[in-house]
Amino acid sequence: MLNRRILRIKAMQAIYAYVQAEGSDYQLALDLIADRFAPDLMAIEVQDRRKLEGQKQIASLLFKEWYETKKFDTEEKDREILDAAQAAVNFYQNTLRKDLKYFGNQMLTAAEEIYDRYLLTLLVGQELVNLIESEEQKAATRFTERKDVNLRKLLDNKALQKLLANKFLEQRVIRRNLSWAGEMEVIQKIYRNHLKTDEEVLAYLQIQEPTYEQDHDLLKHIFKNVIFKDENLQTLFEEKDLNWVENKSVVKNLVNKSIKMLEENTDENLPLLDLSASWEDDKAFFEDLYNETLKNDEKYEAMIAESVQNWDVERVALMDKIILKMALCEMHIFLSIPVKVTINEYIDISKVYSTPKSKQFINGVLDKLSQDLLSSGAIRKSGRGLLDNK
Repeated sequence: MLNRRILRIKAMQAIYAYVQAEGSDYQLALDLIADRFAPDLMAIEVQDRRKLEGQKQIASLLFKEWYETKKFDTEEKDREILDAAQAAVNFYQNTLRKDLKYFGNQMLTAAEEIYDRYLLTLLVGQELVNLIESEEQKAATRFTERKDVNLRKLLDNKALQKLLANKFLEQRVIRRNLSWAGEMEVIQKIYRNHLKTDEEVLAYLQIQEPTYEQDHDLLKHIFKNVIFKDENLQTLFEEKDLNWVENKSVVKNLVNKSIKMLEENTDENLPLLDLSASWEDDKAFFEDLYNETLKNDEKYEAMIAESVQNWDVERVALMDKIILKMALCEMHIFLSIPVKVTINEYIDISKVYSTPKSKQFINGVLDKLSQDLLSSGAIRKSGRGLLDNK
Protein backbone atom coordinates (compact mmCIF):
# COMPACT_ATOMS: atom_id res chain seq x y z
CA MET A 1 0.00 0.00 0.00
CA LEU A 2 1.06 3.60 -0.48
CA ASN A 3 2.84 5.07 2.53
CA ARG A 4 2.75 8.64 3.74
CA ARG A 5 6.18 9.40 2.27
CA ILE A 6 4.89 8.72 -1.23
CA LEU A 7 1.97 11.05 -0.54
CA ARG A 8 4.33 13.74 0.73
CA ILE A 9 6.38 13.42 -2.45
CA LYS A 10 3.27 13.69 -4.63
CA ALA A 11 2.16 16.79 -2.72
CA MET A 12 5.66 18.26 -3.09
CA GLN A 13 5.62 17.67 -6.84
CA ALA A 14 2.18 19.28 -7.12
CA ILE A 15 3.32 22.32 -5.13
CA TYR A 16 6.43 22.64 -7.31
CA ALA A 17 4.28 22.51 -10.45
CA TYR A 18 1.92 25.13 -8.98
CA VAL A 19 4.80 27.48 -8.13
CA GLN A 20 6.13 27.14 -11.67
CA ALA A 21 2.66 27.86 -13.05
CA GLU A 22 2.35 30.88 -10.75
CA GLY A 23 5.39 32.45 -12.41
CA SER A 24 3.88 31.80 -15.84
CA ASP A 25 0.53 33.28 -14.75
CA TYR A 26 2.31 36.41 -13.54
CA GLN A 27 3.98 36.88 -16.93
CA LEU A 28 0.72 36.18 -18.78
CA ALA A 29 -0.99 38.91 -16.73
CA LEU A 30 1.73 41.37 -17.79
CA ASP A 31 1.33 40.19 -21.39
CA LEU A 32 -2.39 40.93 -21.09
CA ILE A 33 -1.56 44.53 -20.21
CA ALA A 34 0.95 44.75 -23.06
CA ASP A 35 -1.64 43.47 -25.53
CA ARG A 36 -4.19 45.98 -24.31
CA PHE A 37 -1.90 48.91 -25.08
CA ALA A 38 -0.27 47.49 -28.21
CA PRO A 39 -0.68 49.74 -31.25
CA ASP A 40 -3.49 48.65 -33.56
CA LEU A 41 -1.74 48.16 -36.90
CA MET A 42 -5.11 48.12 -38.69
CA ALA A 43 -6.32 51.41 -37.20
CA ILE A 44 -7.28 54.12 -39.66
CA GLU A 45 -6.41 56.96 -37.32
CA VAL A 46 -2.82 57.62 -36.28
CA GLN A 47 -2.19 56.35 -32.75
CA ASP A 48 -0.06 57.99 -30.10
CA ARG A 49 2.47 55.21 -29.56
CA ARG A 50 4.32 57.11 -26.85
CA LYS A 51 1.09 57.48 -24.87
CA LEU A 52 0.25 53.78 -25.28
CA GLU A 53 3.72 52.79 -24.10
CA GLY A 54 3.38 55.07 -21.08
CA GLN A 55 -0.01 53.61 -20.21
CA LYS A 56 1.40 50.09 -20.50
CA GLN A 57 4.30 50.93 -18.20
CA ILE A 58 2.06 52.50 -15.55
CA ALA A 59 -0.51 49.69 -15.68
CA SER A 60 2.29 47.11 -15.42
CA LEU A 61 3.74 48.94 -12.44
CA LEU A 62 0.32 49.01 -10.73
CA PHE A 63 -0.07 45.28 -11.26
CA LYS A 64 3.42 44.57 -9.90
CA GLU A 65 2.70 46.71 -6.83
CA TRP A 66 -0.55 44.83 -6.28
CA TYR A 67 1.35 41.55 -6.63
CA GLU A 68 3.68 42.60 -3.80
CA THR A 69 1.08 44.20 -1.49
CA LYS A 70 -2.22 42.64 -2.67
CA LYS A 71 -3.84 46.06 -2.86
CA PHE A 72 -3.99 49.13 -5.10
CA ASP A 73 -2.59 52.28 -3.53
CA THR A 74 -2.54 54.82 -6.31
CA GLU A 75 -3.76 58.27 -7.30
CA GLU A 76 -3.88 57.29 -10.96
CA LYS A 77 -6.96 58.75 -12.69
CA ASP A 78 -6.60 57.27 -16.17
CA ARG A 79 -9.55 54.86 -16.43
CA GLU A 80 -7.91 52.80 -19.16
CA ILE A 81 -4.81 52.23 -17.03
CA LEU A 82 -6.87 51.28 -13.96
CA ASP A 83 -9.08 48.94 -15.97
CA ALA A 84 -6.08 47.25 -17.56
CA ALA A 85 -4.37 46.74 -14.20
CA GLN A 86 -7.57 45.39 -12.63
CA ALA A 87 -8.15 43.06 -15.58
CA ALA A 88 -4.62 41.70 -15.12
CA VAL A 89 -5.29 41.12 -11.41
CA ASN A 90 -8.58 39.35 -12.15
CA PHE A 91 -6.92 37.19 -14.79
CA TYR A 92 -4.06 36.30 -12.46
CA GLN A 93 -6.35 35.38 -9.55
CA ASN A 94 -8.74 33.33 -11.68
CA THR A 95 -5.91 31.47 -13.39
CA LEU A 96 -4.24 30.72 -10.05
CA ARG A 97 -7.48 29.29 -8.65
CA LYS A 98 -7.76 27.01 -11.66
CA ASP A 99 -4.11 25.97 -11.30
CA LEU A 100 -4.58 25.24 -7.60
CA LYS A 101 -7.48 22.92 -8.37
CA TYR A 102 -5.81 21.39 -11.43
CA PHE A 103 -2.54 20.44 -9.73
CA GLY A 104 -4.43 19.24 -6.65
CA ASN A 105 -6.46 16.89 -8.86
CA GLN A 106 -3.31 15.82 -10.69
CA MET A 107 -1.74 14.99 -7.35
CA LEU A 108 -4.60 12.66 -6.45
CA THR A 109 -4.57 11.08 -9.89
CA ALA A 110 -0.80 10.51 -9.70
CA ALA A 111 -1.17 8.62 -6.42
CA GLU A 112 -4.04 6.49 -7.70
CA GLU A 113 -2.17 5.72 -10.92
CA ILE A 114 0.66 4.18 -8.91
CA TYR A 115 -1.91 1.69 -7.65
CA ASP A 116 -3.18 1.14 -11.19
CA ARG A 117 0.35 0.26 -12.35
CA TYR A 118 0.54 -2.26 -9.50
CA LEU A 119 -2.72 -3.93 -10.53
CA LEU A 120 -1.79 -3.86 -14.22
CA THR A 121 1.54 -5.51 -13.47
CA LEU A 122 -0.20 -8.34 -11.62
CA LEU A 123 -2.61 -8.57 -14.54
CA VAL A 124 0.30 -9.38 -16.86
CA GLY A 125 0.18 -12.87 -15.33
CA GLN A 126 -3.36 -13.36 -16.66
CA GLU A 127 -2.40 -12.14 -20.12
CA LEU A 128 0.58 -14.51 -20.28
CA VAL A 129 -1.72 -17.40 -19.36
CA ASN A 130 -4.13 -16.32 -22.10
CA LEU A 131 -1.29 -16.42 -24.63
CA ILE A 132 -0.24 -19.91 -23.49
CA GLU A 133 -3.82 -21.17 -23.78
CA SER A 134 -4.21 -19.57 -27.20
CA GLU A 135 -1.02 -21.21 -28.38
CA GLU A 136 -2.21 -24.56 -27.05
CA GLN A 137 -5.45 -24.28 -29.02
CA LYS A 138 -3.56 -23.50 -32.23
CA ALA A 139 -1.13 -26.38 -31.64
CA ALA A 140 -4.05 -28.80 -31.28
CA THR A 141 -5.16 -28.06 -34.85
CA ARG A 142 -1.71 -28.52 -36.42
CA PHE A 143 -0.61 -31.70 -38.17
CA THR A 144 3.11 -30.93 -37.86
CA GLU A 145 5.17 -31.57 -34.73
CA ARG A 146 5.61 -28.60 -32.44
CA LYS A 147 9.23 -27.39 -32.29
CA ASP A 148 9.14 -24.26 -30.11
CA VAL A 149 9.17 -24.12 -26.29
CA ASN A 150 5.93 -25.42 -24.82
CA LEU A 151 4.88 -23.41 -21.76
CA ARG A 152 1.82 -25.57 -21.08
CA LYS A 153 3.29 -26.62 -17.72
CA LEU A 154 2.98 -23.04 -16.42
CA LEU A 155 -0.80 -23.38 -16.53
CA ASP A 156 -0.50 -25.90 -13.71
CA ASN A 157 1.64 -23.63 -11.57
CA LYS A 158 -0.30 -23.57 -8.29
CA ALA A 159 0.99 -20.15 -7.16
CA LEU A 160 0.03 -18.60 -10.50
CA GLN A 161 -3.39 -20.21 -10.23
CA LYS A 162 -3.86 -18.62 -6.80
CA LEU A 163 -2.99 -15.21 -8.23
CA LEU A 164 -5.42 -15.52 -11.13
CA ALA A 165 -8.22 -16.81 -8.91
CA ASN A 166 -7.80 -14.04 -6.34
CA LYS A 167 -11.12 -12.24 -5.80
CA PHE A 168 -9.48 -9.11 -4.44
CA LEU A 169 -7.47 -8.64 -7.62
CA GLU A 170 -10.46 -9.39 -9.82
CA GLN A 171 -12.67 -6.88 -8.00
CA ARG A 172 -10.07 -4.09 -8.00
CA VAL A 173 -9.34 -4.55 -11.71
CA ILE A 174 -13.06 -4.41 -12.57
CA ARG A 175 -13.72 -1.47 -10.25
CA ARG A 176 -10.86 0.56 -11.74
CA ASN A 177 -11.65 -0.54 -15.31
CA LEU A 178 -8.14 -1.79 -16.03
CA SER A 179 -7.01 -3.99 -18.89
CA TRP A 180 -4.18 -4.51 -21.37
CA ALA A 181 -6.49 -4.03 -24.34
CA GLY A 182 -4.66 -2.01 -26.98
CA GLU A 183 -1.25 -2.76 -25.45
CA MET A 184 -1.06 -6.50 -26.05
CA GLU A 185 1.97 -6.15 -28.30
CA VAL A 186 4.05 -5.40 -25.20
CA ILE A 187 2.77 -8.54 -23.45
CA GLN A 188 3.40 -10.64 -26.55
CA LYS A 189 7.02 -9.48 -26.63
CA ILE A 190 7.46 -10.46 -22.98
CA TYR A 191 5.99 -13.86 -23.85
CA ARG A 192 8.05 -14.50 -26.98
CA ASN A 193 11.34 -12.81 -26.19
CA HIS A 194 11.72 -13.40 -22.45
CA LEU A 195 9.39 -15.97 -20.95
CA LYS A 196 10.22 -18.57 -23.60
CA THR A 197 13.97 -18.00 -23.31
CA ASP A 198 14.40 -17.47 -19.57
CA GLU A 199 16.78 -20.06 -18.09
CA GLU A 200 14.86 -20.51 -14.83
CA VAL A 201 11.58 -20.95 -16.68
CA LEU A 202 13.19 -23.55 -18.96
CA ALA A 203 14.67 -25.36 -15.97
CA TYR A 204 11.27 -25.35 -14.24
CA LEU A 205 9.65 -26.96 -17.30
CA GLN A 206 11.92 -29.97 -16.82
CA ILE A 207 10.66 -30.68 -13.28
CA GLN A 208 8.20 -33.58 -13.35
CA GLU A 209 6.11 -32.68 -10.30
CA PRO A 210 7.15 -29.32 -8.86
CA THR A 211 6.39 -28.56 -5.21
CA TYR A 212 4.38 -25.51 -4.19
CA GLU A 213 7.61 -23.87 -3.06
CA GLN A 214 9.09 -24.35 -6.55
CA ASP A 215 5.89 -23.00 -8.12
CA HIS A 216 5.97 -20.00 -5.81
CA ASP A 217 9.67 -19.31 -6.41
CA LEU A 218 9.14 -19.38 -10.18
CA LEU A 219 6.23 -16.94 -9.96
CA LYS A 220 8.35 -14.54 -7.89
CA HIS A 221 11.15 -14.91 -10.43
CA ILE A 222 8.86 -14.19 -13.41
CA PHE A 223 7.63 -10.93 -11.94
CA LYS A 224 10.99 -9.82 -10.57
CA ASN A 225 13.32 -10.82 -13.38
CA VAL A 226 11.14 -11.19 -16.47
CA ILE A 227 8.27 -8.71 -16.24
CA PHE A 228 9.99 -5.90 -14.34
CA LYS A 229 13.13 -6.15 -16.47
CA ASP A 230 11.29 -5.97 -19.78
CA GLU A 231 12.37 -2.74 -21.48
CA ASN A 232 9.23 -2.44 -23.61
CA LEU A 233 6.96 -2.59 -20.58
CA GLN A 234 9.08 -0.08 -18.69
CA THR A 235 9.09 2.27 -21.70
CA LEU A 236 5.30 2.02 -21.90
CA PHE A 237 4.95 2.92 -18.22
CA GLU A 238 7.42 5.80 -18.64
CA GLU A 239 5.31 7.20 -21.48
CA LYS A 240 2.20 7.10 -19.33
CA ASP A 241 3.84 8.22 -16.08
CA LEU A 242 6.35 11.09 -16.07
CA ASN A 243 7.49 10.01 -12.60
CA TRP A 244 7.82 6.31 -13.41
CA VAL A 245 11.54 6.23 -12.57
CA GLU A 246 10.70 6.91 -8.92
CA ASN A 247 7.28 5.22 -8.90
CA LYS A 248 8.69 1.98 -10.29
CA SER A 249 10.27 1.04 -6.97
CA VAL A 250 6.93 1.56 -5.20
CA VAL A 251 5.05 -0.59 -7.71
CA LYS A 252 7.76 -3.24 -7.63
CA ASN A 253 7.58 -3.40 -3.85
CA LEU A 254 3.77 -3.73 -3.93
CA VAL A 255 3.93 -6.52 -6.52
CA ASN A 256 6.68 -8.45 -4.74
CA LYS A 257 4.81 -8.26 -1.42
CA SER A 258 1.61 -9.45 -3.07
CA ILE A 259 3.28 -12.46 -4.71
CA LYS A 260 4.97 -13.33 -1.43
CA MET A 261 1.56 -13.35 0.28
CA LEU A 262 0.36 -16.23 -1.95
CA GLU A 263 1.29 -18.96 0.47
CA GLU A 264 0.17 -22.55 0.00
CA ASN A 265 -2.63 -22.34 2.58
CA THR A 266 -4.21 -19.13 1.21
CA ASP A 267 -7.39 -19.19 -0.87
CA GLU A 268 -9.07 -16.91 -3.42
CA ASN A 269 -10.35 -14.59 -0.67
CA LEU A 270 -6.84 -13.50 0.36
CA PRO A 271 -6.86 -9.67 0.49
CA LEU A 272 -3.88 -8.33 -1.42
CA LEU A 273 -2.57 -4.79 -0.97
CA ASP A 274 -4.98 -1.89 -1.22
CA LEU A 275 -4.25 1.66 -2.28
CA SER A 276 -3.93 2.53 1.38
CA ALA A 277 -4.96 1.16 4.75
CA SER A 278 -7.41 4.05 4.91
CA TRP A 279 -7.45 5.93 1.61
CA GLU A 280 -9.97 8.53 2.74
CA ASP A 281 -7.71 9.46 5.68
CA ASP A 282 -4.57 9.47 3.55
CA LYS A 283 -6.33 11.42 0.81
CA ALA A 284 -7.37 14.05 3.36
CA PHE A 285 -3.78 14.10 4.68
CA PHE A 286 -2.11 15.09 1.47
CA GLU A 287 -4.95 17.30 0.20
CA ASP A 288 -4.65 19.30 3.43
CA LEU A 289 -0.86 19.29 3.19
CA TYR A 290 -1.01 20.64 -0.38
CA ASN A 291 -3.71 23.26 0.21
CA GLU A 292 -2.53 24.51 3.61
CA THR A 293 1.12 24.78 2.54
CA LEU A 294 0.12 27.04 -0.36
CA LYS A 295 -2.45 28.92 1.71
CA ASN A 296 0.16 29.84 4.32
CA ASP A 297 3.02 30.37 1.88
CA GLU A 298 3.81 33.93 2.99
CA LYS A 299 3.73 32.96 6.67
CA TYR A 300 6.19 30.11 6.14
CA GLU A 301 8.36 32.22 3.84
CA ALA A 302 8.73 34.78 6.64
CA MET A 303 9.55 32.07 9.19
CA ILE A 304 12.27 30.67 6.93
CA ALA A 305 13.68 34.14 6.27
CA GLU A 306 13.84 34.80 10.02
CA SER A 307 15.60 31.49 10.59
CA VAL A 308 18.27 32.06 7.93
CA GLN A 309 19.15 35.66 8.74
CA ASN A 310 22.73 35.22 7.55
CA TRP A 311 21.54 33.80 4.23
CA ASP A 312 19.45 35.59 1.61
CA VAL A 313 16.18 33.63 1.50
CA GLU A 314 15.94 34.37 -2.23
CA ARG A 315 19.09 32.30 -2.73
CA VAL A 316 17.60 29.24 -1.03
CA ALA A 317 16.89 26.56 -3.65
CA LEU A 318 13.22 26.49 -4.64
CA MET A 319 12.85 22.80 -3.79
CA ASP A 320 14.45 23.39 -0.38
CA LYS A 321 11.92 26.15 0.33
CA ILE A 322 9.02 23.94 -0.69
CA ILE A 323 10.29 21.11 1.52
CA LEU A 324 10.74 23.47 4.47
CA LYS A 325 7.28 25.00 4.02
CA MET A 326 5.65 21.57 3.81
CA ALA A 327 7.44 20.46 6.96
CA LEU A 328 6.32 23.59 8.83
CA CYS A 329 2.77 23.07 7.61
CA GLU A 330 2.82 19.45 8.76
CA MET A 331 4.11 20.45 12.19
CA HIS A 332 1.30 22.96 12.57
CA ILE A 333 -1.78 21.14 11.30
CA PHE A 334 -1.13 17.43 11.90
CA LEU A 335 -1.04 17.34 15.67
CA SER A 336 -0.70 13.55 15.94
CA ILE A 337 2.51 13.37 13.85
CA PRO A 338 5.62 13.72 16.04
CA VAL A 339 7.93 16.59 15.11
CA LYS A 340 10.91 14.27 14.75
CA VAL A 341 8.98 12.08 12.33
CA THR A 342 8.19 15.12 10.19
CA ILE A 343 11.80 16.35 10.21
CA ASN A 344 13.22 12.92 9.34
CA GLU A 345 10.71 12.43 6.52
CA TYR A 346 11.58 15.70 4.82
CA ILE A 347 15.31 15.22 5.30
CA ASP A 348 15.01 11.87 3.52
CA ILE A 349 12.96 13.45 0.74
CA SER A 350 15.57 16.20 0.30
CA LYS A 351 18.28 13.58 -0.24
CA VAL A 352 16.54 12.47 -3.44
CA TYR A 353 14.83 15.60 -4.71
CA SER A 354 17.06 18.52 -3.84
CA THR A 355 20.73 19.56 -3.85
CA PRO A 356 23.63 17.56 -2.32
CA LYS A 357 23.89 20.01 0.61
CA SER A 358 20.15 20.23 1.25
CA LYS A 359 20.10 17.50 3.90
CA GLN A 360 22.25 19.49 6.35
CA PHE A 361 20.56 22.80 5.52
CA ILE A 362 17.01 21.48 5.97
CA ASN A 363 17.96 19.58 9.13
CA GLY A 364 19.47 22.72 10.66
CA VAL A 365 16.57 25.02 9.77
CA LEU A 366 13.84 22.61 10.86
CA ASP A 367 15.61 21.72 14.09
CA LYS A 368 15.87 25.38 15.06
CA LEU A 369 12.36 26.32 13.97
CA SER A 370 10.73 23.30 15.64
CA GLN A 371 12.41 24.08 18.98
CA ASP A 372 11.33 27.72 18.79
CA LEU A 373 7.75 26.82 17.82
CA LEU A 374 7.42 24.19 20.56
CA SER A 375 8.90 26.51 23.18
CA SER A 376 6.56 29.35 22.23
CA GLY A 377 3.50 27.09 22.15
CA ALA A 378 2.90 27.79 18.44
CA ILE A 379 2.93 24.03 17.94
CA ARG A 380 0.91 21.95 20.39
CA LYS A 381 1.08 18.25 19.64
CA SER A 382 -1.38 15.67 20.94
CA GLY A 383 -1.68 11.87 21.08
CA ARG A 384 1.18 10.19 19.21
CA GLY A 385 2.53 13.62 18.37
CA LEU A 386 3.73 13.98 21.95
CA LEU A 387 6.02 10.96 21.81
CA ASP A 388 9.19 12.82 20.82
CA ASN A 389 8.39 16.09 22.54
CA LYS A 390 8.95 15.02 26.14
